[in-house]
Amino acid sequence: MEDYIFSHLYGDSGEEGADTPAGGDARQSAAAAYDYDHWIGGRPVEWPYTAVDAPRQESAGAYSQQSLQSYRRKPEAGRRFTAAALAACMICGSAFGFFGSYAYDRFKAARGESGSPGVIYQSVARNVAAGNADDELTMIETASIVKQTVVEINTEKVTGRYSQRLVPGSGSGVIITQDGYIATNHHVIRDANSITVRLPDGKSYTATVVGSDSEADLAVLKIPVSGLTPALFGDSSKLQVGQTTLAVGNPLGELGGTVTSGIISALDREVGFDDGQIMTLLQTDAAINPGNSGGGLFNLYGELVGIVNAKSAGIDIEGLGFAIPINTAKKVIEDIITIGYVRGRVSAGLEVVSVETAREAMMYRVNQTGLYIASSKDSRLQTGDRIVAVNDTPVSDLYSFKSALNKFKVGDVVNITVERGSERVTAGITLTELKP
Repeated sequence: MEDYIFSHLYGDSGEEGADTPAGGDARQSAAAAYDYDHWIGGRPVEWPYTAVDAPRQESAGAYSQQSLQSYRRKPEAGRRFTAAALAACMICGSAFGFFGSYAYDRFKAARGESGSPGVIYQSVARNVAAGNADDELTMIETASIVKQTVVEINTEKVTGRYSQRLVPGSGSGVIITQDGYIATNHHVIRDANSITVRLPDGKSYTATVVGSDSEADLAVLKIPVSGLTPALFGDSSKLQVGQTTLAVGNPLGELGGTVTSGIISALDREVGFDDGQIMTLLQTDAAINPGNSGGGLFNLYGELVGIVNAKSAGIDIEGLGFAIPINTAKKVIEDIITIGYVRGRVSAGLEVVSVETAREAMMYRVNQTGLYIASSKDSRLQTGDRIVAVNDTPVSDLYSFKSALNKFKVGDVVNITVERGSERVTAGITLTELKP
């Protein structure tokens, strides 16, 4: 079970990057996300609002290094494919003719060989000095290649406890091996009851989830097919601000194979999300829209340098998209494929609930905001305790709690201090490895 329960009345519906249902009905999504009993202090607290009473609030703000804002994980569109003509846009060879063939020969040469199933393709080492781009492909050549490696993902999930409904969603994914392994975002496929992958040639397959990691916002799918064209993994540590990149994905859930261009705007943005995650991401000004999540960010060598996972949304905000660096994603993807989870994630054996507003405090029947324990594997920490410190580092919310724990490794002992009524209790907790 996940080490944290994320509960927010506002933001991304309290779920880890929950997808927006078809038609953009965020109110239904918000209500569905809370259609369960909450337990604090041993008392059940029912979600008391209907979909009409509890609209999901959008939040956005410009990022600054001095003040970290909470960017939303980009909700995925739930629209279905409506234009048959789009299939023609995904057939790269006929679209680019000689240039596509020439570029693909160069792309294959970078691999050295054709490879074998089950292998993640790593690019050859490059010495890319500033201003030396002799080996770069043109945008047309790059697009004709990388479009073959990006797929459309459609999901269906059953929501609601008393009145169930089927909510479709969509996103993107990147082919990472010839034999059907596909990388995408955790939030794209989270809680999905069925997942369908549509390849660039228009064929669709039912996918199974190999594994998923909420902290990295990455998941790996498997489809029963071989002979695919996988992406060539680049080296995101070699990226430079101002370098041209292409984003490929499935915006709006109905425009598969869409290519947008931009530059690397920043290399190591710390971006906070409403579920308590803090991620270090690439920033790009390439157009990123709902449905792009899980798609690829490529350099002009045809190499995958990032997995698109977020954008900043707001009336006055443009050109703020984010992607997981491929050097970060590669380890997560390999761990998921080989052992089914990510090695080294720490667990304190706690499920926690973040109470951030007076309204939430009333709902949970606690007298102040803060981070509360919903359940604990250690009997010294009890349901309803408010966490105030980890090894003398003050803790008041999910951000500070996760940041404090992530400084330690599996096997370390940390002192967790809680308030229980008028008393303070400290327990030494041995961190274990978080496994699904």
